[in-house]
Amino acid sequence: MKKANPTLFSFAKVYCSLFGHRLRVSKNITNHVHEYQCKKCGMEMTDTADGLLARLTPKFKETNAYLAKIHRRRKRVFLAKAS
Repeated sequence: MKKANPTLFSFAKVYCSLFGHRLRVSKNITNHVHEYQCKKCGMEMTDTADGLLARLTPKFKETNAYLAKIHRRRKRVFLAKAS
């Protein structure tokens, strides 16, 4: 999907500001944490610790990457013990 430039006028941004974003899951971090991307304007969002959505900042990207790493490791250990 094409990334939107924040300084340019975009009908997609106007649409989203009037009717709301059309979010789809772009990445599953854990079973409860996901990253989302708007189909219209390309804005990226993520779940927070409070269960709300927030813009995906570099700090959230770093946190999500670390959470995904921990989740993969624990899942692998759990599956190894279950076998």
